[in-house]
Amino acid sequence: MDGTVDGFRYGAVTPVAAYLMACLGGALGLRCIVRSLLDTRSRSAGWLALGAASIGCGIWTMHFIAMIGFHVEETRVRYDAATTVLSLVVAVAVVGVGVFLVGHRGTSGTTLAIAGTVTGLGVAGMHYLGMAALRLDGDVRYDPVGVALSVLIAIGAATAALWSAVTIRGFLTSLGASLVMGVAVSGMHYTGMAAVSVHVHDTTGGTWAGDSPLSLLLPMLAGPVVFLLLAGVVVMFDPLLVLGERSSAARPGRGADSVASYRPSGREPVAPTRER
Repeated sequence: MDGTVDGFRYGAVTPVAAYLMACLGGALGLRCIVRSLLDTRSRSAGWLALGAASIGCGIWTMHFIAMIGFHVEETRVRYDAATTVLSLVVAVAVVGVGVFLVGHRGTSGTTLAIAGTVTGLGVAGMHYLGMAALRLDGDVRYDPVGVALSVLIAIGAATAALWSAVTIRGFLTSLGASLVMGVAVSGMHYTGMAAVSVHVHDTTGGTWAGDSPLSLLLPMLAGPVVFLLLAGVVVMFDPLLVLGERSSAARPGRGADSVASYRPSGREPVAPTRER
């Protein structure tokens, strides 16, 4: 029999909380990537890694907060812990590939297309790997059109995020970009969920392997959420990271000319020309 699927068991609480976490991860990640472009090459890798981890944790946290609201009326929903953790690793790793590509090679058409496609496919892979962690007394089925659309949204969202990461420097514009990114990531998730149907085997209420959403997801979400909060502390206590080019003008040897001379395309910086 077909199960009654409900993705909003707790009303607007889970989608709103999920959206906010996606925005937080995106905002921190974008600011960390900007910071890497304003720093020396010897330290830029650390900022890029922090940015990738922030975006990856934000996307993964968004997914599983939203999944707390996923409910099938005829059967209990549980999760496999190992697969759930693996989906977090995939999220951070694939975002890292895209971030390092554009961080070191810039936003040329080819680089951006490759980085956006790889990252988008990875984000979609994280989503469906997280769905593979579902354990219920039935079969989960997908509408191919909905799946394809969710993958295209993921690729578009990833490409836009990577482009904005190395081209948008202002704090407010980055904040706006993170809000748009949150909409895109949430849209990808709920588009994929709209493609889900469940064929229930029976309604006897038998037990099966896996942990319940509240007993597994809430403790696991604590780690990425704490990480994002700590990354937020780093942002707040680093004026250059928060303000970007503006504050760099006040730093000795890191003036606005040095930032303006940066070319995010892998070429060497152009020496600034000063008037006599």
